[in-house]
Amino acid sequence: MEKQISVLIADENKEQVSKLKSFLETQENILSVSVAIDGEDACNKIILNNPDVVIMDLILSGIDGYEVITKAKENGAKSKFIVVSSLSNDTFVQKAMLCGVEYYMIKPVNCDVLYKRIFDLFENKVEISKPEAVESEESVASVKSSKNKLLEEKITNIFITVGIPAHIKGYYFLREAIKMAIENPEVINSITKRLYPSIAERFDTSASKVERAIRHAIEVAWNRGKIENINSVFGVKVYSNNEKPTNGEFIALVADKMLIEG
Repeated sequence: MEKQISVLIADENKEQVSKLKSFLETQENILSVSVAIDGEDACNKIILNNPDVVIMDLILSGIDGYEVITKAKENGAKSKFIVVSSLSNDTFVQKAMLCGVEYYMIKPVNCDVLYKRIFDLFENKVEISKPEAVESEESVASVKSSKNKLLEEKITNIFITVGIPAHIKGYYFLREAIKMAIENPEVINSITKRLYPSIAERFDTSASKVERAIRHAIEVAWNRGKIENINSVFGVKVYSNNEKPTNGEFIALVADKMLIEG
């Protein structure tokens, strides 16, 4: 017998709540759908009723979504949380994940995708036959795209600060190298065998040209004499005018900074 799932929606956008509630109430395996009007109401209903799934925004009156999750868990709630929010910054996403959120989805969301996500939480207990569930990959791609864009913006800001111009090839190769080092820190130990060749393949060029272009980009920054800006990026005095990092050192420094900042 398939599990019948109880759902609580905590979102102060009445139109969205009404739309989602109406949709879920017509779906198979959804036992009940209740609504919370603010943070306090959500917290009380989670603790009292222990719904299987809580779909919630982070921006709630009284207490925010983070506090709702924390208080609910402290009081023994076993609910699984899906955040649906317009807040797309990595900081908000990471904080929510640390609070124990199962999925973080960026508004606006497709109801069919959200329905599939609910059942993903119980994939070992519930069989899903709905064809619309295929669309769930679009939601995942959307979140990944959003996070990737934010990461690129952060790297771009660093390049502007240290004086690496966007019109040179090394700018794009270096950005790609830093992203790879963030995704897989171990790649920094295999620059010539893995990192350069991977970038070269993506940009249809050679590994040696990637290496030279990145080195040139770093040299441009040092030749512009923005050493104080460079040191301020890393928070400590790492270099002087006569010192210049290797490609690997610079990539590792920026990647580590990004990882530390979340």
